[in-house]
Amino acid sequence: MSPDDLAKYIDHTLLKPEATRDDVEALVAEAVRLGTYSVCVSPSMLPVTIPEGSDVKVAAVTGFPSGKHLSEVKAQEAALAVAAGADEIDMVIDVGAAREGRFDAVEADIRAVRDAVPSPAVLKVIIESAALDDEQIVKVCTAAVSAGADFVKTSTGFHPWGGASVHAVELMKRTVGDAAEVKASGGIRSRGDAIAMIEAGATRLGVSSSAAVLGDAGAPAGTY
Repeated sequence: MSPDDLAKYIDHTLLKPEATRDDVEALVAEAVRLGTYSVCVSPSMLPVTIPEGSDVKVAAVTGFPSGKHLSEVKAQEAALAVAAGADEIDMVIDVGAAREGRFDAVEADIRAVRDAVPSPAVLKVIIESAALDDEQIVKVCTAAVSAGADFVKTSTGFHPWGGASVHAVELMKRTVGDAAEVKASGGIRSRGDAIAMIEAGATRLGVSSSAAVLGDAGAPAGTY
């Protein structure tokens, strides 16, 4: 896979709490230079300016990173983000609800956001796969599809138990089949990591050090 082809899988991501607007401008400039699919930012950073002629999309997170927000708050945050120019929303579920087996509550949470940002807005559901066992992963992915999500996503990248794994991506893809896509995020720091996730079934990658993953010398790994 060429660097240009690989770039089209990447949501070039900046979600550090200390990020500034200058950092976001630099992120966008690098995304355009590298040809990534999108940039992913905190909702407070919207709107962002994408240069004319570029097809880079804008994604924003909702309920990030804990997922412990009221569903009404997540829904409103998502709606405001789309109104401010976001093409895609990456929402975090209540992971504790999933660990307790309250999958109806997980589905209702996702549905509240889906209702607030209907298609053509793209909804990705972050399940924090490292904090769930296989049965919980399957049931959360099933709930996400039932609620109308477009993607299930492995991780925020902020959870101490870890980020994406090949096993989780494979399990998530087997579960959703053609009903949704899979985004791998968290800990993808090399081309090898990226290719492994794609081979496991991911069609989108959340990456903060995209230049390093793409073998581009224009920025050091971990710039964002």
